[in-house]
Amino acid sequence: MTAKTIVEINERIRDGSACVLTAEEMTEYIREHGAGKAAQEVDVVTTGTFGAMCSSGVFLNFGHSDPPIRMQRVHLNGVEAYSGIAAVDAYLGATQPSDSDESYGGGHVIEDLIAGREIDVHAESSGTDCYPRKILDTSITIDDLNQAVMLNPRNAYQRYAAATNSTKRTLYTYMGTLLPGFGNITYSGSGVLSPIFNDPEFRTIGIGTRIFLGGAKGHVIGSGTQHDPDNNFGTLMVSGNLKEMDTRYVRGAIFRGYGISMYVGIGIPIPILNEEIAAATGISDAEIRTNVLDYGVSGHPAMQEVTYEDLKSGIIDLNGKEVRTSPLSSFHIARTIADELKQWIRRGEFFVSGPAERLQRHGTVKPMREVQGQLLVRDAMSERVHTVSIHAEIKEAAELIIEGKFNHLPVLSEDGALAGIVTSWDISKAVARGDAGTVRSAMTERVVTSIPDEFVEIAVRKMERHKISALPVIDSNRKVIGMVTSGDLNKLLVRR
Repeated sequence: MTAKTIVEINERIRDGSACVLTAEEMTEYIREHGAGKAAQEVDVVTTGTFGAMCSSGVFLNFGHSDPPIRMQRVHLNGVEAYSGIAAVDAYLGATQPSDSDESYGGGHVIEDLIAGREIDVHAESSGTDCYPRKILDTSITIDDLNQAVMLNPRNAYQRYAAATNSTKRTLYTYMGTLLPGFGNITYSGSGVLSPIFNDPEFRTIGIGTRIFLGGAKGHVIGSGTQHDPDNNFGTLMVSGNLKEMDTRYVRGAIFRGYGISMYVGIGIPIPILNEEIAAATGISDAEIRTNVLDYGVSGHPAMQEVTYEDLKSGIIDLNGKEVRTSPLSSFHIARTIADELKQWIRRGEFFVSGPAERLQRHGTVKPMREVQGQLLVRDAMSERVHTVSIHAEIKEAAELIIEGKFNHLPVLSEDGALAGIVTSWDISKAVARGDAGTVRSAMTERVVTSIPDEFVEIAVRKMERHKISALPVIDSNRKVIGMVTSGDLNKLLVRR
């Protein structure tokens, strides 16, 4: 088996004789010449990815003011940074929202810093003998900071599950806007250019590996949070000097209805030390598989397995329906990153490094431990429900509401399924109009419902979103088996 060392490869980089290919080019090279030939001829393969990486942020050191302050709370352009570190150190998270502008957050402040823009700083303190100042208002640029270090706990996911939506309403998620009725499929990740998919055994990517981060040179400092190599969801923890970064590769973002994020560009060189490493970098989009998950159902069940080749085609056949796909990440910029890193190496400006320690190659993610179980709608709902036939007169519905002293009355079809709902307000309006017909003329047909095993938090959000105060609880046949009101939910939450 052909074998090379990091030292030998760096010597070739230094004298300009190194053969460097992007991961896309390597896939074609191996298809034509095989992994053995590639191991002999190719020295480095460059990868790239550019997508929303929420688990990102920066450590900042502001220097001491005169008189000095121990910053217990600090805001940058109205975005709060964590200051429980030291007197004038803070960590600004990419997803932290502005106190006053929901379209602006930590990711945007970080982009503004890289761009050299002035940032308003407001700090507060209770004051001490050695740090007497209580209020500080100033403005700074990145050049005024002693240190500005990007440190991202979880970046460069090996792959992502794709997302779709089976419900009748639009969902706003971290996977973007999901249209109703399987109206679209969104996905993320760069597929063939994915850094970790080009080194899935972490033979060359590890602690200390030199990387391209946000347009600057950075390092892998460990496995990322939620690192899940057993299921091909490996992640990286990375760090680099913010002062050397480029806004082409670090961009603040907002996902409608979800919140703030930040797009980060990462490129990792894979030194081709042997045939095994070469073979791994020959992976294609057709070989990278993931699942399409239904975000409209609790637990996000898998609908179908697809490849990145399928996703990048623009249309997927999902259970007999042609559904358009759209990427949340930019393959164009990922390709640009891989190309730029390739040129850095060719020009002798970037040398590869082996890991000081390999990353964890096995393990899965555990769910949060909860000492109390999740509250379900069945824990709060009333099973004694008054209902009325769709053919009943309005007078009959009015009498039921008055006698039962409730405000919501489910309306049933001839087969006993939920057909609509009338409220005391609906009945009052009908009576005021002199309407003597059936409840069909007064009822709401599009009923927002719940099921017994739905989480209470979801039921609460439904009521808030639709500005209603009760939900009929139905079974799989749309038979009404209960009713839950905002009052029921409040009582349950108070007891807890």
